[in-house]
Amino acid sequence: MPEGYKGWERTPDHLRAEEIVRVVRVAAELGFRKFRLTGGEPTLRLDIVEIVERLARVPGVNALALTTNALLLGDLATPLKRAGLNRINVHLDSLEAETVERQMRWGSFEKIWRGIMAAEEAGLTPIKLNAVVTAGYNESDVVAMAQLTLERDWHVRFIELMPLGGGECATLSVKRYVSNIETRRRIEAALGSLTEIPSENLADESRNFRLQGARGVVGFISPVSEPYCATCNRMRLTADGKFHLCLLNDDELDVRNALRADSGDRIAAVARILKRAVELKPTGHHLLEGRSTQDRSMYQIGG
Repeated sequence: MPEGYKGWERTPDHLRAEEIVRVVRVAAELGFRKFRLTGGEPTLRLDIVEIVERLARVPGVNALALTTNALLLGDLATPLKRAGLNRINVHLDSLEAETVERQMRWGSFEKIWRGIMAAEEAGLTPIKLNAVVTAGYNESDVVAMAQLTLERDWHVRFIELMPLGGGECATLSVKRYVSNIETRRRIEAALGSLTEIPSENLADESRNFRLQGARGVVGFISPVSEPYCATCNRMRLTADGKFHLCLLNDDELDVRNALRADSGDRIAAVARILKRAVELKPTGHHLLEGRSTQDRSMYQIGG
């Protein structure tokens, strides 16, 4: 997040726990089955364990995951598991402490690793590590990251940097972009060939591979070099109550007003808005045309 950013502080604009649960109930009734709490950083919410516990009890919620930087996970992993969380995704760009602290600024590799170990011990598996490969920062660290899968049954996934947020942020993202084609070549040159694992889920955004003899999985999420828009079935609910239709577009529909309406059938209204959001979901992005989201940055949307 930018220096001085205070968006993580709770405001009346942010959805309350009961409002998040209400939206999930509607989504589950309409056929959504997998749910993930992302961010920003979801563990900064003081009611995160309560939210997980309430969501886990919603009929139709078959899988509940959380994406985190793991800095607070050392103390939260067990309570989250007991509350009903199934697994975690951890954003970790390198195994080098200096690189992590440089890229995350206030990050601590030691705390992150302790959080990952706590999550594994608590049974929040399979653990997935997400590394955004950035030129000049961590492109040479991908081999050590992939090597983790030889001894651990983790999923280590490499994500292409996306130009989100407009202005200087987007320009810098273009300059720092590293194709997953290059990342895969780097890994195979050091560790041997990768064998692709056929996917049973057409909506999986990751192309998954395995190194010879490895316990875990190496994945590549490539929205720029290999777009997967045609099979994307995700819908995002932002912290301030909008359905964000596509990570790489600005289109949104407001659901907070329906949740807080004084009259009428709020449940039916939320259902209508969600159905409309699905209908309006873009069929592709415009990165190759030099266009991406201008209104929100990644820390405001989530992965």
